[in-house]
Amino acid sequence: MDISNVSGYTLKNINKINIVLGKNGSGKSTMLRLVEQGLSSQTGTYDKTKYITPERGGALIYEAGVEQSLTNDINWLSGQRRRNQATGFRQQSVAQYRKLETLVLREIEKEKRQQNDYTFDIYVNKINSLLDNIEIKRHETTFEIYRKGTTNKLDANAISSGESELISLGIECLIFGKECLADKGNILFLDEPDVHLHPDLQVRLMHFLKGLVAENNFQVVIATHSTAILGALESYADTHLAFMVYDQKELDFKVISEVYKKVLPVFGAHPLSNFFNEAPILLVEGEDDERIWQQAVRSAGGKIKIYPCSVDSVSNINDFEQETQKIVQTVYDNAKGYSLRDRDDGEETIDDLLPIVRMKLSCRNAENLLLSDDVLEALSVTWDELKQRIETWLKANSQHAHFFVMNGFKEDGYNRKNYDIKEVRNDLMGIIGSAKPWEVVVGQKIANLIWADATSFEEEGKMLSYLGRKVAENLIPKST
Repeated sequence: MDISNVSGYTLKNINKINIVLGKNGSGKSTMLRLVEQGLSSQTGTYDKTKYITPERGGALIYEAGVEQSLTNDINWLSGQRRRNQATGFRQQSVAQYRKLETLVLREIEKEKRQQNDYTFDIYVNKINSLLDNIEIKRHETTFEIYRKGTTNKLDANAISSGESELISLGIECLIFGKECLADKGNILFLDEPDVHLHPDLQVRLMHFLKGLVAENNFQVVIATHSTAILGALESYADTHLAFMVYDQKELDFKVISEVYKKVLPVFGAHPLSNFFNEAPILLVEGEDDERIWQQAVRSAGGKIKIYPCSVDSVSNINDFEQETQKIVQTVYDNAKGYSLRDRDDGEETIDDLLPIVRMKLSCRNAENLLLSDDVLEALSVTWDELKQRIETWLKANSQHAHFFVMNGFKEDGYNRKNYDIKEVRNDLMGIIGSAKPWEVVVGQKIANLIWADATSFEEEGKMLSYLGRKVAENLIPKST
Protein backbone atom coordinates (compact mmCIF):
# COMPACT_ATOMS: atom_id res chain seq x y z
CA MET A 1 0.00 0.00 0.00
CA ASP A 2 1.19 3.52 -0.82
CA ILE A 3 0.22 6.94 0.49
CA SER A 4 0.88 9.22 -2.46
CA ASN A 5 1.40 12.98 -2.36
CA VAL A 6 -0.52 13.70 0.82
CA SER A 7 0.44 17.11 2.22
CA GLY A 8 3.54 16.89 0.04
CA TYR A 9 4.67 13.49 1.35
CA THR A 10 4.72 10.04 -0.23
CA LEU A 11 4.97 6.88 1.86
CA LYS A 12 5.58 3.76 -0.23
CA ASN A 13 5.02 0.12 0.65
CA ILE A 14 3.16 0.60 3.95
CA ASN A 15 2.68 -2.58 6.01
CA LYS A 16 0.83 -3.32 9.27
CA ILE A 17 3.53 -1.70 11.42
CA ASN A 18 5.90 0.85 9.89
CA ILE A 19 8.89 2.45 11.55
CA VAL A 20 10.38 5.78 10.55
CA LEU A 21 13.86 5.95 12.04
CA GLY A 22 15.55 9.33 12.22
CA LYS A 23 17.26 11.60 14.67
CA ASN A 24 15.74 14.69 16.26
CA GLY A 25 15.24 17.51 13.78
CA SER A 26 14.85 15.24 10.75
CA GLY A 27 11.19 16.19 10.33
CA LYS A 28 9.52 12.99 11.52
CA SER A 29 6.91 14.75 13.66
CA THR A 30 6.04 17.26 10.96
CA MET A 31 5.62 14.48 8.43
CA LEU A 32 3.35 12.44 10.71
CA ARG A 33 1.16 15.42 11.61
CA LEU A 34 0.74 16.63 8.05
CA VAL A 35 0.10 13.21 6.54
CA GLU A 36 -2.46 12.36 9.24
CA GLN A 37 -4.23 15.67 8.72
CA GLY A 38 -4.25 15.17 4.96
CA LEU A 39 -5.65 11.65 5.20
CA SER A 40 -8.35 12.67 7.67
CA SER A 41 -10.11 14.58 4.89
CA GLN A 42 -10.09 11.59 2.51
CA THR A 43 -13.24 10.06 3.99
CA GLY A 44 -13.93 7.96 0.93
CA THR A 45 -10.77 5.93 1.48
CA TYR A 46 -9.93 6.35 5.14
CA ASP A 47 -12.26 6.04 8.11
CA LYS A 48 -10.03 6.70 11.08
CA THR A 49 -6.68 8.41 11.43
CA LYS A 50 -5.10 9.53 14.64
CA TYR A 51 -1.92 11.38 15.51
CA ILE A 52 -0.41 10.84 18.96
CA THR A 53 1.97 13.64 19.84
CA PRO A 54 5.39 12.99 21.42
CA GLU A 55 4.68 15.61 24.09
CA ARG A 56 2.35 13.73 26.40
CA GLY A 57 1.94 15.63 29.65
CA GLY A 58 -0.78 15.91 32.25
CA ALA A 59 -2.08 13.43 34.81
CA LEU A 60 -4.27 10.33 34.68
CA ILE A 61 -7.28 12.04 36.22
CA TYR A 62 -10.82 12.61 35.02
CA GLU A 63 -11.74 16.15 34.01
CA ALA A 64 -15.35 16.72 33.02
CA GLY A 65 -14.40 19.64 30.78
CA VAL A 66 -12.19 17.42 28.63
CA GLU A 67 -14.95 14.86 28.17
CA GLN A 68 -17.42 17.63 27.36
CA SER A 69 -15.10 18.98 24.66
CA LEU A 70 -14.75 15.50 23.17
CA THR A 71 -18.53 15.09 23.12
CA ASN A 72 -19.34 18.52 21.71
CA ASP A 73 -16.80 18.54 18.88
CA ILE A 74 -15.62 15.38 17.15
CA ASN A 75 -12.62 17.30 15.75
CA TRP A 76 -11.54 18.82 19.08
CA LEU A 77 -9.12 16.05 20.06
CA SER A 78 -7.39 15.83 16.68
CA GLY A 79 -7.00 19.60 16.65
CA GLN A 80 -5.39 19.51 20.08
CA ARG A 81 -2.98 16.76 19.08
CA ARG A 82 -1.91 18.35 15.82
CA ARG A 83 -0.96 21.52 17.67
CA ASN A 84 1.07 19.40 20.09
CA GLN A 85 -1.01 20.68 23.02
CA ALA A 86 0.53 18.29 25.52
CA THR A 87 -0.33 19.60 28.94
CA GLY A 88 -3.62 17.71 29.12
CA PHE A 89 -2.77 14.63 27.07
CA ARG A 90 -3.28 12.13 29.87
CA GLN A 91 -6.55 13.74 30.95
CA GLN A 92 -7.66 13.26 27.34
CA SER A 93 -6.63 9.59 27.55
CA VAL A 94 -8.77 9.13 30.67
CA ALA A 95 -11.76 10.64 28.86
CA GLN A 96 -11.18 8.21 26.01
CA TYR A 97 -11.10 5.34 28.51
CA ARG A 98 -14.68 6.25 29.41
CA LYS A 99 -15.56 6.30 25.72
CA LEU A 100 -13.92 2.90 25.22
CA GLU A 101 -15.94 1.45 28.09
CA THR A 102 -19.15 2.87 26.64
CA LEU A 103 -18.44 1.39 23.19
CA VAL A 104 -17.78 -2.07 24.61
CA LEU A 105 -20.86 -2.00 26.83
CA ARG A 106 -23.01 -0.96 23.86
CA GLU A 107 -21.65 -3.91 21.91
CA ILE A 108 -22.71 -6.22 24.69
CA GLU A 109 -26.15 -4.60 25.03
CA LYS A 110 -26.85 -4.84 21.30
CA GLU A 111 -25.80 -8.49 21.39
CA LYS A 112 -23.16 -8.01 18.75
CA ARG A 113 -21.11 -10.30 20.90
CA GLN A 114 -22.56 -13.68 21.85
CA GLN A 115 -19.64 -14.80 24.03
CA ASN A 116 -20.48 -14.79 27.70
CA ASP A 117 -16.85 -14.11 28.51
CA TYR A 118 -16.72 -10.89 26.47
CA THR A 119 -16.62 -8.07 29.01
CA PHE A 120 -14.85 -4.77 29.38
CA ASP A 121 -12.42 -6.50 31.75
CA ILE A 122 -10.70 -7.86 28.64
CA TYR A 123 -9.59 -4.32 27.80
CA VAL A 124 -8.60 -3.52 31.37
CA ASN A 125 -6.45 -6.66 31.37
CA LYS A 126 -4.80 -5.60 28.12
CA ILE A 127 -3.74 -2.33 29.73
CA ASN A 128 -2.54 -4.15 32.84
CA SER A 129 -0.43 -6.47 30.68
CA LEU A 130 1.80 -3.45 30.04
CA LEU A 131 2.44 -2.87 33.74
CA ASP A 132 4.76 -4.62 36.19
CA ASN A 133 4.16 -3.09 39.61
CA ILE A 134 0.75 -1.45 39.37
CA GLU A 135 -2.65 -2.21 37.88
CA ILE A 136 -5.83 -0.33 37.09
CA LYS A 137 -9.26 -1.40 38.30
CA ARG A 138 -12.66 -0.29 37.05
CA HIS A 139 -14.35 2.41 39.09
CA GLU A 140 -17.56 4.39 38.92
CA THR A 141 -16.05 7.33 37.06
CA THR A 142 -13.08 5.85 35.22
CA PHE A 143 -10.47 3.66 36.89
CA GLU A 144 -8.35 3.58 40.01
CA ILE A 145 -4.69 2.64 40.32
CA TYR A 146 -3.42 0.03 42.77
CA ARG A 147 -0.17 -1.60 43.69
CA LYS A 148 -0.39 -4.85 41.73
CA GLY A 149 -1.95 -7.71 43.64
CA THR A 150 -2.87 -5.56 46.65
CA THR A 151 -5.62 -3.27 47.89
CA ASN A 152 -3.17 -0.37 48.20
CA LYS A 153 -4.66 2.44 46.16
CA LEU A 154 -2.25 4.89 44.55
CA ASP A 155 -2.71 8.50 43.54
CA ALA A 156 -2.24 9.14 39.82
CA ASN A 157 0.61 11.52 40.62
CA ALA A 158 2.39 8.86 42.70
CA ILE A 159 3.19 6.49 39.85
CA SER A 160 6.21 6.80 37.58
CA SER A 161 6.19 8.72 34.31
CA GLY A 162 6.80 5.44 32.48
CA GLU A 163 3.77 3.81 34.10
CA SER A 164 1.60 6.83 33.30
CA GLU A 165 2.87 6.71 29.74
CA LEU A 166 2.00 3.05 29.29
CA ILE A 167 -1.52 3.44 30.66
CA SER A 168 -2.14 6.48 28.49
CA LEU A 169 -0.74 4.94 25.30
CA GLY A 170 -2.54 1.68 25.97
CA ILE A 171 -5.88 3.50 26.18
CA GLU A 172 -5.14 5.56 23.06
CA CYS A 173 -4.34 2.47 20.99
CA LEU A 174 -7.29 0.43 22.29
CA ILE A 175 -9.88 3.13 21.57
CA PHE A 176 -8.44 3.62 18.09
CA GLY A 177 -8.73 -0.09 17.34
CA LYS A 178 -12.30 -0.19 18.65
CA GLU A 179 -13.45 2.77 16.51
CA CYS A 180 -11.99 1.50 13.22
CA LEU A 181 -14.26 0.36 10.40
CA ALA A 182 -13.48 -2.92 8.68
CA ASP A 183 -14.12 -1.74 5.11
CA LYS A 184 -11.86 1.34 5.06
CA GLY A 185 -8.28 2.24 5.80
CA ASN A 186 -7.32 3.19 9.34
CA ILE A 187 -3.89 4.49 10.29
CA LEU A 188 -2.50 5.35 13.71
CA PHE A 189 0.43 7.79 13.64
CA LEU A 190 2.46 7.26 16.80
CA ASP A 191 5.13 9.88 17.42
CA GLU A 192 8.09 8.82 19.58
CA PRO A 193 6.41 6.27 21.85
CA ASP A 194 9.83 5.73 23.45
CA VAL A 195 9.61 9.01 25.38
CA HIS A 196 9.69 8.36 29.16
CA LEU A 197 9.93 4.60 28.60
CA HIS A 198 12.78 2.32 29.63
CA PRO A 199 13.91 0.13 26.69
CA ASP A 200 12.27 -2.94 28.26
CA LEU A 201 8.95 -1.09 28.39
CA GLN A 202 9.35 0.04 24.80
CA VAL A 203 9.65 -3.61 23.81
CA ARG A 204 6.53 -4.48 25.81
CA LEU A 205 4.56 -1.68 24.15
CA MET A 206 5.58 -2.94 20.71
CA HIS A 207 4.38 -6.46 21.55
CA PHE A 208 1.10 -4.89 22.71
CA LEU A 209 0.79 -3.10 19.37
CA LYS A 210 1.50 -6.28 17.41
CA GLY A 211 -1.45 -7.91 19.15
CA LEU A 212 -3.76 -4.98 18.42
CA VAL A 213 -3.01 -4.73 14.70
CA ALA A 214 -3.52 -8.49 14.41
CA GLU A 215 -6.99 -8.21 16.02
CA ASN A 216 -8.13 -4.98 14.37
CA ASN A 217 -8.19 -3.40 10.94
CA PHE A 218 -5.57 -0.69 11.26
CA GLN A 219 -1.97 0.12 10.45
CA VAL A 220 0.59 2.00 12.50
CA VAL A 221 3.30 4.44 11.47
CA ILE A 222 5.81 4.96 14.28
CA ALA A 223 8.38 7.77 14.28
CA THR A 224 11.30 7.10 16.59
CA HIS A 225 15.03 7.25 17.10
CA SER A 226 15.00 4.25 19.44
CA THR A 227 16.74 1.11 18.24
CA ALA A 228 15.00 -0.77 21.08
CA ILE A 229 11.69 -0.33 19.26
CA LEU A 230 13.22 -1.44 16.00
CA GLY A 231 14.78 -4.45 17.70
CA ALA A 232 11.44 -5.42 19.27
CA LEU A 233 9.82 -5.59 15.84
CA GLU A 234 12.66 -7.00 13.76
CA SER A 235 11.22 -10.53 13.67
CA TYR A 236 7.62 -9.44 13.04
CA ALA A 237 6.93 -10.23 9.40
CA ASP A 238 4.49 -7.34 8.96
CA THR A 239 6.99 -4.64 9.99
CA HIS A 240 8.54 -2.31 7.43
CA LEU A 241 11.27 0.25 7.98
CA ALA A 242 12.29 3.57 6.43
CA PHE A 243 15.07 5.99 7.30
CA MET A 244 14.41 9.71 7.28
CA VAL A 245 16.82 12.61 6.96
CA TYR A 246 16.12 16.33 7.02
CA ASP A 247 13.69 17.64 4.38
CA GLN A 248 12.95 14.19 2.95
CA LYS A 249 9.52 14.03 1.29
CA GLU A 250 9.40 10.44 0.01
CA LEU A 251 9.86 7.41 2.24
CA ASP A 252 10.24 3.91 0.82
CA PHE A 253 9.43 1.35 3.51
CA LYS A 254 11.23 -1.99 3.27
CA VAL A 255 11.33 -5.27 5.16
CA ILE A 256 13.79 -5.49 8.06
CA SER A 257 16.63 -7.36 6.37
CA GLU A 258 18.96 -9.96 7.81
CA VAL A 259 21.63 -7.25 7.83
CA TYR A 260 19.57 -5.14 10.23
CA LYS A 261 18.83 -8.14 12.44
CA LYS A 262 22.56 -8.81 12.74
CA VAL A 263 23.65 -5.22 13.25
CA LEU A 264 20.90 -3.83 15.49
CA PRO A 265 22.00 -5.47 18.77
CA VAL A 266 25.33 -3.70 18.41
CA PHE A 267 23.65 -0.33 18.67
CA GLY A 268 22.57 -0.91 22.23
CA ALA A 269 19.16 -0.82 23.80
CA HIS A 270 18.65 2.88 23.26
CA PRO A 271 20.65 5.50 21.33
CA LEU A 272 20.35 8.04 24.14
CA SER A 273 22.62 5.82 26.24
CA ASN A 274 25.51 6.99 24.04
CA PHE A 275 26.59 3.36 23.98
CA PHE A 276 27.29 3.46 20.28
CA ASN A 277 29.43 6.59 20.51
CA GLU A 278 31.45 5.00 23.31
CA ALA A 279 31.99 1.68 21.52
CA PRO A 280 31.46 2.04 17.75
CA ILE A 281 30.68 -0.98 15.64
CA LEU A 282 33.54 -2.82 13.94
CA LEU A 283 32.30 -4.91 11.03
CA VAL A 284 34.58 -7.88 10.37
CA GLU A 285 34.47 -10.67 7.81
CA GLY A 286 33.90 -13.75 9.95
CA GLU A 287 33.63 -15.32 13.36
CA ASP A 288 37.40 -15.79 13.74
CA ASP A 289 37.92 -12.06 13.23
CA GLU A 290 35.09 -11.33 15.66
CA ARG A 291 36.72 -13.51 18.34
CA ILE A 292 40.08 -11.80 17.84
CA TRP A 293 38.67 -8.34 18.43
CA GLN A 294 36.34 -9.44 21.22
CA GLN A 295 39.41 -10.79 23.01
CA ALA A 296 41.31 -7.58 22.32
CA VAL A 297 38.50 -5.53 23.86
CA ARG A 298 38.33 -7.77 26.94
CA SER A 299 42.09 -7.83 27.48
CA ALA A 300 42.64 -4.12 26.85
CA GLY A 301 40.82 -3.06 30.01
CA GLY A 302 38.86 -0.26 28.35
CA LYS A 303 41.66 1.03 26.13
CA ILE A 304 40.18 -0.47 22.97
CA LYS A 305 36.56 0.64 22.60
CA ILE A 306 34.78 -1.07 19.75
CA TYR A 307 31.95 -3.56 19.30
CA PRO A 308 32.98 -6.30 16.83
CA CYS A 309 30.26 -7.69 14.58
CA SER A 310 30.79 -10.54 12.12
CA VAL A 311 29.10 -10.21 8.73
CA ASP A 312 29.68 -13.96 8.10
CA SER A 313 31.45 -13.50 4.77
CA VAL A 314 33.52 -10.90 2.95
CA SER A 315 30.84 -10.96 0.24
CA ASN A 316 28.38 -9.44 2.74
CA ILE A 317 30.51 -6.63 4.05
CA ASN A 318 29.49 -4.02 1.45
CA ASP A 319 25.80 -4.49 2.27
CA PHE A 320 26.51 -4.26 5.99
CA GLU A 321 28.54 -1.09 5.53
CA GLN A 322 25.79 0.60 3.53
CA GLU A 323 22.99 -0.31 5.93
CA THR A 324 25.07 0.56 9.00
CA GLN A 325 25.83 3.91 7.37
CA LYS A 326 22.08 4.59 7.12
CA ILE A 327 21.49 3.75 10.77
CA VAL A 328 24.40 5.85 12.03
CA GLN A 329 23.45 8.84 9.90
CA THR A 330 19.78 8.80 10.86
CA VAL A 331 20.08 8.03 14.57
CA TYR A 332 23.33 9.43 15.92
CA ASP A 333 25.11 12.77 16.00
CA ASN A 334 28.84 12.89 15.30
CA ALA A 335 29.21 9.11 15.40
CA LYS A 336 31.23 6.76 13.25
CA GLY A 337 31.73 3.06 12.71
CA TYR A 338 34.47 0.86 11.34
CA SER A 339 34.90 -2.08 9.01
CA LEU A 340 37.94 -4.30 8.61
CA ARG A 341 38.74 -6.64 5.74
CA ASP A 342 41.55 -9.04 5.04
CA ARG A 343 43.82 -7.61 2.36
CA ASP A 344 43.87 -10.98 0.58
CA ASP A 345 45.93 -10.55 -2.59
CA GLY A 346 44.68 -7.05 -3.35
CA GLU A 347 45.66 -3.51 -2.45
CA GLU A 348 45.70 -2.36 1.16
CA THR A 349 44.02 0.99 0.49
CA ILE A 350 40.24 1.35 0.54
CA ASP A 351 38.03 4.43 0.49
CA ASP A 352 35.83 5.27 3.48
CA LEU A 353 32.04 5.23 3.36
CA LEU A 354 31.65 7.95 5.95
CA PRO A 355 30.76 7.84 8.72
CA ILE A 356 32.01 4.24 8.27
CA VAL A 357 35.83 4.17 8.29
CA ARG A 358 36.85 1.28 6.05
CA MET A 359 40.15 -0.52 6.59
CA LYS A 360 42.16 -3.48 5.35
CA LEU A 361 44.86 -5.40 7.15
CA SER A 362 48.37 -4.83 5.87
CA CYS A 363 48.99 -8.58 6.03
CA ARG A 364 47.12 -11.01 3.79
CA ASN A 365 44.64 -12.41 6.32
CA ALA A 366 43.92 -12.17 10.04
CA GLU A 367 45.57 -15.60 10.42
CA ASN A 368 48.92 -14.07 9.42
CA LEU A 369 48.87 -12.07 12.66
CA LEU A 370 49.58 -15.40 14.37
CA LEU A 371 53.07 -15.38 12.86
CA SER A 372 54.03 -11.89 14.01
CA ASP A 373 56.95 -11.68 16.43
CA ASP A 374 54.62 -10.31 19.12
CA VAL A 375 52.43 -13.43 19.09
CA LEU A 376 55.32 -15.89 18.68
CA GLU A 377 57.04 -14.34 21.69
CA ALA A 378 53.88 -14.87 23.74
CA LEU A 379 53.95 -18.53 22.64
CA SER A 380 57.62 -18.89 23.66
CA VAL A 381 58.99 -19.52 20.20
CA THR A 382 61.04 -17.43 17.78
CA TRP A 383 60.41 -17.16 14.07
CA ASP A 384 63.63 -19.02 13.25
CA GLU A 385 62.70 -21.82 15.67
CA LEU A 386 59.25 -22.11 14.11
CA LYS A 387 60.70 -22.42 10.61
CA GLN A 388 62.89 -25.28 11.80
CA ARG A 389 59.88 -27.00 13.35
CA ILE A 390 57.94 -26.62 10.09
CA GLU A 391 60.82 -28.30 8.24
CA THR A 392 60.66 -31.20 10.67
CA TRP A 393 56.87 -31.41 10.31
CA LEU A 394 57.10 -31.50 6.51
CA LYS A 395 59.55 -34.41 6.58
CA ALA A 396 57.24 -36.38 8.87
CA ASN A 397 53.87 -35.54 7.30
CA SER A 398 54.10 -35.97 3.53
CA GLN A 399 50.66 -37.64 3.53
CA HIS A 400 48.98 -34.96 5.64
CA ALA A 401 45.93 -33.29 4.09
CA HIS A 402 47.59 -29.89 4.47
CA PHE A 403 51.07 -30.94 3.35
CA PHE A 404 50.93 -29.13 0.01
CA VAL A 405 49.76 -25.86 1.59
CA MET A 406 52.48 -26.03 4.24
CA ASN A 407 55.09 -26.97 1.66
CA GLY A 408 53.93 -24.09 -0.52
CA PHE A 409 54.55 -21.82 2.45
CA LYS A 410 58.15 -23.06 2.57
CA GLU A 411 58.66 -22.75 -1.18
CA ASP A 412 57.34 -19.17 -1.05
CA GLY A 413 60.26 -18.37 1.23
CA TYR A 414 58.18 -18.47 4.42
CA ASN A 415 56.51 -15.20 3.48
CA ARG A 416 54.68 -14.99 6.77
CA LYS A 417 53.02 -11.63 6.08
CA ASN A 418 51.60 -12.39 2.65
CA TYR A 419 51.19 -16.17 2.25
CA ASP A 420 47.69 -17.60 2.66
CA ILE A 421 47.94 -19.72 5.82
CA LYS A 422 44.20 -20.02 6.54
CA GLU A 423 44.15 -23.78 5.99
CA VAL A 424 47.18 -24.48 8.18
CA ARG A 425 46.62 -22.07 11.06
CA ASN A 426 45.66 -24.85 13.47
CA ASP A 427 48.51 -27.03 12.21
CA LEU A 428 50.88 -24.17 13.00
CA MET A 429 49.50 -23.92 16.54
CA GLY A 430 50.17 -27.65 16.92
CA ILE A 431 53.72 -27.25 15.60
CA ILE A 432 54.25 -24.40 18.06
CA GLY A 433 52.96 -26.66 20.82
CA SER A 434 50.13 -24.51 22.13
CA ALA A 435 46.61 -25.67 22.93
CA LYS A 436 45.27 -22.11 23.05
CA PRO A 437 42.88 -20.94 20.32
CA TRP A 438 44.94 -18.85 17.95
CA GLU A 439 42.33 -16.07 17.96
CA VAL A 440 42.69 -15.66 21.73
CA VAL A 441 46.48 -15.28 21.58
CA VAL A 442 46.27 -12.78 18.72
CA GLY A 443 43.58 -10.77 20.50
CA GLN A 444 45.58 -10.67 23.73
CA LYS A 445 48.62 -9.28 21.92
CA ILE A 446 46.55 -6.67 20.08
CA ALA A 447 45.31 -5.53 23.49
CA ASN A 448 48.89 -4.73 24.55
CA LEU A 449 49.76 -2.63 21.52
CA ILE A 450 50.32 1.11 21.47
CA TRP A 451 51.64 3.33 18.73
CA ALA A 452 53.24 6.77 18.49
CA ASP A 453 53.99 9.34 15.81
CA ALA A 454 57.46 7.82 15.44
CA THR A 455 56.20 4.24 15.02
CA SER A 456 57.42 2.45 11.91
CA PHE A 457 54.69 0.43 10.25
CA GLU A 458 57.18 -1.27 7.94
CA GLU A 459 59.24 -3.10 10.57
CA GLU A 460 59.61 -6.77 9.64
CA GLY A 461 57.64 -9.19 11.76
CA LYS A 462 55.95 -6.65 14.02
CA MET A 463 52.23 -6.88 14.64
CA LEU A 464 51.70 -3.16 14.04
CA SER A 465 53.20 -3.66 10.57
CA TYR A 466 50.78 -6.51 9.95
CA LEU A 467 47.81 -4.47 11.12
CA GLY A 468 48.86 -1.39 9.18
CA ARG A 469 48.83 2.31 9.92
CA LYS A 470 45.14 2.97 9.30
CA VAL A 471 44.02 0.12 11.56
CA ALA A 472 46.40 1.21 14.30
CA GLU A 473 45.43 4.87 14.15
CA ASN A 474 41.72 4.07 14.37
CA LEU A 475 41.57 1.06 16.70
CA ILE A 476 44.77 0.94 18.76
CA PRO A 477 45.50 3.39 21.61
CA LYS A 478 48.16 6.00 20.98
CA SER A 479 51.03 6.48 23.38
CA THR A 480 50.69 9.60 25.53
